[in-house]
Amino acid sequence: MIRRKQALAIAAVIAALSMTAACGGNGDKKDDKADAAESAKGYSGAAEGVINASDAKGGELKLWSPQDVDYLDPQRAYYGFVWDIQRLYVRSLLAYDSKPGKDGTKAVPDLAEALPVVTNDGKTYTLKLKDGVKFEDGTPITSKDVKYGIERVFAQDVLSGGPTYLIDILDQGQKYPGPYKDTDPDKMGLKSVQTPDDKTIVFNLASANADFSYLLAMPTSSPVQAGKDTGATYTNKPASTGPYKVESFTAGKGATFVRNENWDPKTDPIRKGLPDKVSFTVTTNPDDMDQRLLSGDIDLAIDGTGVQQAAKNKILKDGNLKKNADNPFTGYIRYFAFPTTVAPFDNIECRKAVIYAADPKSLQTARGGPTSGDLGANMLPPGVPGSDKAYDPFGLTKGKPQEAKAKEALKACGKPDGFETTIAVRNNKAPEVKTAESLQASLAKVGIKATIDQYDGKLNSSVIGSPENVKKKGYGIIVMGWGADYNSGSGFLQPLVDGSFILPNGNNNYTMINDPEINGLFKTAATKSPEEAAPFYTQINQKVMEKALYLPINFDKALVYHNPRLTNVYFNESFGKIDLATVGIKQ
Repeated sequence: MIRRKQALAIAAVIAALSMTAACGGNGDKKDDKADAAESAKGYSGAAEGVINASDAKGGELKLWSPQDVDYLDPQRAYYGFVWDIQRLYVRSLLAYDSKPGKDGTKAVPDLAEALPVVTNDGKTYTLKLKDGVKFEDGTPITSKDVKYGIERVFAQDVLSGGPTYLIDILDQGQKYPGPYKDTDPDKMGLKSVQTPDDKTIVFNLASANADFSYLLAMPTSSPVQAGKDTGATYTNKPASTGPYKVESFTAGKGATFVRNENWDPKTDPIRKGLPDKVSFTVTTNPDDMDQRLLSGDIDLAIDGTGVQQAAKNKILKDGNLKKNADNPFTGYIRYFAFPTTVAPFDNIECRKAVIYAADPKSLQTARGGPTSGDLGANMLPPGVPGSDKAYDPFGLTKGKPQEAKAKEALKACGKPDGFETTIAVRNNKAPEVKTAESLQASLAKVGIKATIDQYDGKLNSSVIGSPENVKKKGYGIIVMGWGADYNSGSGFLQPLVDGSFILPNGNNNYTMINDPEINGLFKTAATKSPEEAAPFYTQINQKVMEKALYLPINFDKALVYHNPRLTNVYFNESFGKIDLATVGIKQ
């Protein structure tokens, strides 16, 4: 999602995809490169570098989205576009650099004065905080505030929704319940994290983990004042550590951010803080949003999925509009997931029947055609270490339904005449609804009757993110998208297919796979260098596809338009969106 997160960090995926022939069509590399070159003509160039560079301050940055934020709370947010918004008011120990290209995928010091000092054979990470970093009320940020923020992640009974990597790495059998049930009088009971003084924080890992620095660049590693924590309602007005603070927030409506007078730009080389004000508006009419965007009334459609088809057609036909647009790979994959707790998807042959019955080209068209992405072949996009773009076990990149194979699979699963199931899809994501309808039509041709349930997209984490609800509703097929939390095979695949990541709420392992062999491969890969770990992620991807747990739709692209009055516009490859940390407005 992507998340997800969107929930949603995409890292080097975009760059690699941009330089690599697509995984679709007839596999002709010459034609793919020619198509890529042709499609790049006339765009703004923000996918390659900074455009309209300026340090001018002032004005109101107007952000709109058909998708509401999941949470403003940094420990709970997981949508990718929310992480982009949080660049405005959340600072973590580390953060991704505010630069285009591969430089934007590098974790650099944010609250920390330097990158971690790693000792004890890779098991101990030590960081010191910068001088002069403060909360919005002027209180200096201490190492205990950072530790408390991290401890909040453990309170999943109160604060579900965000990534839980830190629990898996830092709990180490303690079964730490989070600060609300912490018996330590100072609420500092997490044993694996130490704060020897107000400036120093030490992480003691049970085993070496080459990805740990990525986790310190997530919003989950941001500080929270224990005395200001209001638990589940903290998301309504989280305390700021960045250039802006939350002035107001209304769920389903939007938010307003104003300058944080206690932010010191001398401590923050990542953020420019140029606009005087930032407004975020939630709309129920994406086409109206696009009209406002093209007319200059608003600045960005921040959800990152790009404009709708009507606006897309206008942009592609009008050079004056196209010069303010880009069509980058977002780093996301769009897919259907098959929960194995819902019959008959506990049977691999029934899952295969759906995969073979699908029409990949129709699904691509439903999402908006080639500008919406390349046909997906597996669950690990090119650019992620361990990926193999040629690996296409179900022949999806041929772009055609395979009805004969689908019928054979139905016989093998004991359902020769087909079966009934339900497709769950967010009601505020038109391309997802259209892909659900495309699959529904394809399934009907082989006797599978699928009913589409359009649920409230704002309730994502408690609807499809609740395994209990998925089983109760009989959701046999879930439409979703996903982008890597950070650029490694674990960052992309682990939340989706590691059994230890299954959660009662805010779950992303929709298939409910809990395979000891796959879980073990993740554990082994975590102890390796990125280069050594890559083959393990290749194995995991193959094992997941062999189990027919997912139907990849495409490796996502978005046609993104920005108001020409914006300055410092570029796509940050760490999360595949225009970086709000540096955007300004022409004065």
